[in-house]
Amino acid sequence: MSEHSSALFVPLNDLRRNYDANSDAISATVNAVLASGWWLNGERTRIFCEAFANYLGVETCIGVANGTDALEIALRALVATRGTSKDEVVTVANAGGYSTIAARLVGLKPVYADIVEESQLADLDSIVSALGVRTAAVIVTHLYGGVVDVAMLRTKMNEAGFGSVSILEDCAQAHGARLNGRMAGSLADISTFSFYPTKNLGAFGDAGAIVTSDDELAKTCNALRQYGWRDKYSITRPGGRNSRLDEVQAAILAALLPKLDQNNARRIEILKRYTKALPEGVSLVRSPHGSAGHLAILLCDERDRLRRHLTDRRIATDIHYPILDCDQPGWFGLPQGQAPGGLPVSRKSVARLLTIPCFPGATDEEIDKVSEALSEWQP
Repeated sequence: MSEHSSALFVPLNDLRRNYDANSDAISATVNAVLASGWWLNGERTRIFCEAFANYLGVETCIGVANGTDALEIALRALVATRGTSKDEVVTVANAGGYSTIAARLVGLKPVYADIVEESQLADLDSIVSALGVRTAAVIVTHLYGGVVDVAMLRTKMNEAGFGSVSILEDCAQAHGARLNGRMAGSLADISTFSFYPTKNLGAFGDAGAIVTSDDELAKTCNALRQYGWRDKYSITRPGGRNSRLDEVQAAILAALLPKLDQNNARRIEILKRYTKALPEGVSLVRSPHGSAGHLAILLCDERDRLRRHLTDRRIATDIHYPILDCDQPGWFGLPQGQAPGGLPVSRKSVARLLTIPCFPGATDEEIDKVSEALSEWQP
C-alpha cells in the first residue's frame, strides 16, 4: 500500500459532498422558499410529493416530519381501518428498532420473524409461521437497500389463510430499489420512507413520507399527521399528531430526486468492486431481488478483528445493527413474541455484521483503498 494511500482517511459517509455536488440548485431553491414566507403545507411540499408518487408509481405521497412518524402513522391507519380488534404486528428484530418503536407507540405487540443469512432480509416462511388471529399487520423492511419479495409474501400469506392481513413496506433504506420492474414502496398496502440525511434520497434534516394507492388509507394518514383533523380545528380521528414535511426540506428533496437513480448506480458499482476484493471468510450481504445499495454490509466470523484491521488503515466502519430488538434493555419485560422456530439466523448474524463505506460521493481512490485493505486481510 502506498504512503499516500495509507495516509488517506476513508469516511463511512461525507454528507458535505452531497451539498457540494448540488450546491447551486439547493441554494437557489432554499433561498426561494425562505423568501416566499410560506414554510409549511405549501407548494414545495405538493410538488415533491407528486413527483415522488409518480416516481414510485403510486397514487398518493403524504409528507411527514420523519421516517419514524411515517411508520407510526401508517401502522395506526392500518389498525384504524382494517384491524381494530387485533393487537400484534409481525416484523424482524435486526433492523434497528424502528418498526418495534412504531408498533409500541400504536399499542401493538411485536412478534419477530427470522431472516435469511445471505440477504439479512425477512424469511418469508418465518413470517407466515408467526401470523395468527391477533395479527394486525406485517412490516417488511427492505434492509440495507435489498428488497423483500412482497408479492411472494402476499401469495404465501393468502395460501395460509391470512389474506386479510395488511403488509406495510418500510422503505427507509430502499429509495429507488426495484423488484420485477416495480418500485419498492409500490408493492404493499402502504409504505413509508425516511429522508434522513444519510439515506439514498436524503434531506438536510429530518423528513419522511407515507405512500399508498389506497384512498381510505391515504385519507386516514393525512388526518392523523395533522391532529386527526377532518377540517381545520375539527378532530374526528383519535391518535392524531403534528407531523409535517416542511417546505425547505421538500424543496431540497425535489432538487435531489432526479439524481437518485444515478447515485444508486454508483452505490451498486461500489458494491461490485468490493465483491471482487473479498477475502476468504468474508461475504457481502446481497439481496437476490435487486438492491439500491444503501449500505455495504460484510459478514465475518472474526468481525472485531476485521474491524481493527480496517481501522488501522484509516477506514471508518460501523455496525448496523449491534443489538436485536428483542434484546434491547429498554424493552425488557414488555410484551413480545417470536416465530415458532425462533431467531437462530438473526442471533448468529448480529455478531458478524460490519458496515464499510458506500456512498455516491466516495472517490475511486477511497474505494480502491477499502478494496485493497479487504484483499489484504487474512482470517
